[in-house]
Amino acid sequence: MDGENVDDDHAPWPSPLYRDLVEELSRLHRRKGQYHVDSILEGSAFAILLVLSDGRPRTLRNLAEDLDLEQSTVNRQVNAAIKLGYLERFDVEGSLSRMVRPTDAGQTAFHHDGMLRVRRLERVFADLAPGEPDVLLRELQAFNEAYDRALRAETRADGDHRRHG
Repeated sequence: MDGENVDDDHAPWPSPLYRDLVEELSRLHRRKGQYHVDSILEGSAFAILLVLSDGRPRTLRNLAEDLDLEQSTVNRQVNAAIKLGYLERFDVEGSLSRMVRPTDAGQTAFHHDGMLRVRRLERVFADLAPGEPDVLLRELQAFNEAYDRALRAETRADGDHRRHG
């Protein structure tokens, strides 16, 4: 085992802290597909409506960038949401690309499902007491920004490696 201590209960992680962080992040990821029994929207429709909740219509390309998904995937998801009446496409004068925006039904369903999520979070924070939502939000924002910087650095390094390798 080349000097590795096989007795470590946290191997291959450098410490139990990193093992536990990876485990907790994995738990969060696994919950991604768990919806409230009373949800109206499926996950992709909610995610699209969340992006559009700032009131700004988007092109498919913009949505793909905002959701960090392939444009073909977003196109399929948008088409499904259009068929269900949650989104609509519309033309913009002077633009070749059509825009996507929520319908009234989409906004109503988004509000409904958003409130289900809010009530669940309220129960979680009540159970977590003295946990504070604003503290978690600041830490998650800082974590996500640092994580994005690390990913960009890895992408740049990988691109440099491929050009020079």
